Amino acid sequence: MAAMDLLPVVSEPAACCTPAAAPTISADDATRLARTLKAMADPTRLRLLSLIAAHEGGEACVCDLIEPVGLSQPTVSHHLKQLTEAGLVTREKRGVWAYFTIVPGAVDAVTQHLGAHLTVHAEG
Repeated sequence: MAAMDLLPVVSEPAACCTPAAAPTISADDATRLARTLKAMADPTRLRLLSLIAAHEGGEACVCDLIEPVGLSQPTVSHHLKQLTEAGLVTREKRGVWAYFTIVPGAVDAVTQHLGAHLTVHAEG
């Protein structure tokens, strides 16, 4: 007797999955959120966000950020560009220097978006 003869015959596939009980993240939103998280998933960039937020008025010149992170100006500017492109900070040019400000609510929006879609719902 072949091993295949021992398997039961199923006329209809059994339902193995339950439907989603809450809204899920769309493909476009997932792409945008992943881009933002990728920009944030760097220790230097997280430090830069913290430094900018800690400056008076929540604004910092790139010249004020170089020494605390211990990197060259071009490297710091590269990290700030990534944060700007992710929509986390804004850049304003004043003379030869660029000043950066955290976009109000940008970091909160990331955590709220994650919380809304990744909260595990307990059955009760």
